[in-house]
Amino acid sequence: MLSTTALRELIVQPGIIVAPGAYDCLTAKIIQQSGFPAVYMTGAGTSVARYGFPDLALASMTEMISNAADITASVKIPVIADADTGYGGLLNVGRTVRKYEQSGVAAIHIEDQEFPKRCGHLEDKRVIPAKDMIPKIKEAVQSRTDRDFLIIVRTDALAVTGWDDTMDRCNRYIDAGADVLFVEALRSSEEAQRAVESLSVPLLYNFVETGKSPLLSASELEEIGFKIVIFPASSLLLVTATIQKLMGELKEKGTTLGMIDQMVSLQECFELVGLSEMLSVDAKYQ
Repeated sequence: MLSTTALRELIVQPGIIVAPGAYDCLTAKIIQQSGFPAVYMTGAGTSVARYGFPDLALASMTEMISNAADITASVKIPVIADADTGYGGLLNVGRTVRKYEQSGVAAIHIEDQEFPKRCGHLEDKRVIPAKDMIPKIKEAVQSRTDRDFLIIVRTDALAVTGWDDTMDRCNRYIDAGADVLFVEALRSSEEAQRAVESLSVPLLYNFVETGKSPLLSASELEEIGFKIVIFPASSLLLVTATIQKLMGELKEKGTTLGMIDQMVSLQECFELVGLSEMLSVDAKYQ
């Protein structure tokens, strides 16, 4: 089954889709092996971990798609990918959709921030007029070749123009063809509930530790009515803290012995990325 079809079927089935964030292939493989139904390729994580930049639109379309293609090739579950603002005007958006589709991802989200955009949980965001976003959504929808490829539309208007404009945008985005809506940085569980009650397509919730939205569990979000929840920063933030701790230990003591019990073995690490399977293929020809 195509990953696009698999994700489309998950959308119509009961239950919430929990998609942890991956910024590289190892993270994606661990997500798959942990039993999650989908992976979210985080744009912030890609920018930080792969290119060493904050989430300020410094990673290009080509760089983002390169990471998406690598992650998609490493797992068998659907990948949802961050496509920022679509990387330009209408022609750019069309090319973005086609290139992401060719990379093998099952869905992308595009947003209504001005370019250059910034992380949705930072201050001083700016959004383009809805009348300029609507043609981008229509072009995205028309540019896909696989009808199961999901176009998720994100709005950052809540922090900029307020609730009424955000809901107006969302309804206009639905009319333009959005398959799923992503209202960024909802500020309370009450707002989350109101969003679900106000909108007629599936909604995605962004769970960002230390971000602006309440940290509602997957079961709580399912009860409210959300269909997808992503955890874009969880692995990145924990790995960052762990590496900082490890480097502090090594700098102070000249050894990592004090943290070995917190590590997987080298063998276990290789097994996570297919060591035994690959060696069995090699052995057939010995």
